[in-house]
Amino acid sequence: MLQRWTLPWLFALLLGVMGLPVSGSDFQHHRYEDMVQALLAVQNECPYITRLYSIGRSVNGRHLYVLEFSDNPGIHEALEPEFKYVGNMHGNEVLGRELLIKFSQFLCEEYRAGNQRIMRLIHDTRIHILPSMNPDGYEVAARQGPELNGYLVGRGNAREIDLNRNFPDLNALMYYYEKSNGRNHHLPLPDNWEHQVEPETLAVIKWMQNYNFVLSANLHGGAVVANYPFDKSRDPRIRGRTMYSATPDDKIFRQLARTYSYAHSWMHKGWNCGDYFNEGITNGASWYSLSRGMQDFNYLYTNCFEITLELSCKCPP
Repeated sequence: MLQRWTLPWLFALLLGVMGLPVSGSDFQHHRYEDMVQALLAVQNECPYITRLYSIGRSVNGRHLYVLEFSDNPGIHEALEPEFKYVGNMHGNEVLGRELLIKFSQFLCEEYRAGNQRIMRLIHDTRIHILPSMNPDGYEVAARQGPELNGYLVGRGNAREIDLNRNFPDLNALMYYYEKSNGRNHHLPLPDNWEHQVEPETLAVIKWMQNYNFVLSANLHGGAVVANYPFDKSRDPRIRGRTMYSATPDDKIFRQLARTYSYAHSWMHKGWNCGDYFNEGITNGASWYSLSRGMQDFNYLYTNCFEITLELSCKCPP
């Protein structure tokens, strides 16, 4: 069943990310209010297939808005897979944010134009688009401007916390269970976890609890590669070295990452932004070990298959 769902997911993602033309769309950077207005405009243009909702607020009180596409917005339908797309987790990595806004416009316009592939996609799947998980960080980076913006300016949230190092560490629990052939999915959250994460992270976890997501893409910048779990190395003693840490579904994750990289005009060639990644893909821990990341958490907590797409060498807006 998962492989049946893979094709429409990748098709949808590729249409949005590969930058197909959208009539009337602009390519300026969207500050928070501009982004909200752009999402409202899509909802107003396609009210019967969209729903705009908030999953929570940032540290500074900005809504984390999600735009849903479905032939029955707001309703989960049996055997209809739920997909999600997350952009701008790091506030100064802006390409994913803009691509998801453009992707939303594209879906609406093509549906109205009678594009049969888009109509089938929206009728057969339920798509949730979160253009900005970190609106506070984006505003910090945008105020600084690209000329003066350093690598870390606006990367974290308003408290300068890296949201991709802020999820409960379920890898440690899973690696412990592995030693005794214990469970490796739907792992429990630690006690008092809600008080150990940032508001943005809490909102996303609650979002995962409320929707049965099966596939997901997390859009980043700073490299050009399709990254798949696990991000955290199985051997915590390794420092300054890399170690491939495969999930039980490694073959499927590699297929997802490879399909994207080969659809990209040059990601699959490997030499990107000064680094080399065979076929344009990498296991996260093989690149560098990362604890408390979102893609590992998705997989271990909910069985949602998420990959991280690094889409540009440069980050700042």
